[in-house]
Amino acid sequence: MQRRHIILASTAAAASALFAPWAWGQSKVTRIIVPFAAGGPIDVTARVLAEQVRDALGGPVIVENRPGAGGNIGMEAVAKAAPDGLTLGIATTASHGINPWLFTKLPYDPAKDFLPVTQMLRVPNVLVMNEQTAERLNIRTVADLVRYAKAHPGKLNYGSGGNGSAGHLAGEMFKNAAGIFIVHIPYNGGNPAQVALLGGQVDFNFDNLATAAANIRAGRLRALAVTTAQRSPVMPDIPTVAESYPGFEIDTWWGLVVPAGTPASVVAELNRVFTTALRSPEVRSRFATLMAEPTPTTPEAFGQFMAAERAKYERAVKLSGAQVT
Repeated sequence: MQRRHIILASTAAAASALFAPWAWGQSKVTRIIVPFAAGGPIDVTARVLAEQVRDALGGPVIVENRPGAGGNIGMEAVAKAAPDGLTLGIATTASHGINPWLFTKLPYDPAKDFLPVTQMLRVPNVLVMNEQTAERLNIRTVADLVRYAKAHPGKLNYGSGGNGSAGHLAGEMFKNAAGIFIVHIPYNGGNPAQVALLGGQVDFNFDNLATAAANIRAGRLRALAVTTAQRSPVMPDIPTVAESYPGFEIDTWWGLVVPAGTPASVVAELNRVFTTALRSPEVRSRFATLMAEPTPTTPEAFGQFMAAERAKYERAVKLSGAQVT
C-alpha cells in the first residue's frame, strides 16, 4: 500500500510538472522581460497581464525592464534565458520586424532564438497633420495631401522618432506608394517628434493612435488616415491609407515569446494561460485605454505573422536607406 501511495504521488507530481512547470512554490518567479523603459504602452500592458495571470501560474509574476538599442538588449536577455517557462519576453514590431534589417549585427536571431506564445495586441498608427498647417494648406484627406505634395515637391516634411523607426518606415512606404517627394526629419524619440508636430516644426507624422488620440479629439491634430488594413473601431470615421493605396498596411504590435528549446507542453500551457487572460473583460477594458484590442493567437499563428512582418520590413528598411552599425 505504501509503495502504491508513492507511485501515485510521483505520477501526480510528474503531471503537475508537465502542465504547470513554473509552479514549484513561491520561490519560483515568472519574469516578463520588456525591452523598453517603464511607463510606456508595452510596459503597461505587460503589467496588466502579469497581474491577471499570477494565480494561474502559481506564483509571483514580475515585469523586468531591459531597455536599450531599440529593444535588442532586452531580447538578447530573453534569448539567453533558461528555456524552462519561467522567462518570457515581449517581441515587438521593432525587435522582430524592423531590427533584423536595420542593424548590421543583432545579438539574437529573431527566427531561431525564440518560440512564439501569443500575440498580445495591435495598435493602429495614424497619419496626423498639424491642424493649423492642414487648414492653411486646405488638406482634409489623403488625396489632398498627395495632390499638394505633387504640386510642391519637397515643400512638405514629416517627423519621426528616428531613422529606422516605425514612423519613418511608414512615411517612406507612403511616399513610395503615392509617388511623392517629402522631406523626412528624424527626432530622438517619439515624444520630441510629436512636440515638433504640435509646434508646427513639421507638417505631419505617422504616430501611434494611442499617443495621438487626445490631440486629435482636442483639435490640435487632424487625422487623415489610419495605417491598418481596416478602420479602427475606436475612431471609425478615420479612413485607411489602404482605401487610397490598396495593400498599404503598417501598425504597431507586440506579443509574448520564450527562449528556443522551451518544451512544447510548456509553450502550450503558457498560451492557454495568457490567451485566457487576454480574452478577459478586465484586460480588454484596460487595453481599450490604449486604443488597442487584445489579439490572442495560437503560437503557430503568431510565428507566421512575425515571419510575414520580417519580410515586409525588409523592403521598407531598404526603401528608407536607414542602417545602424
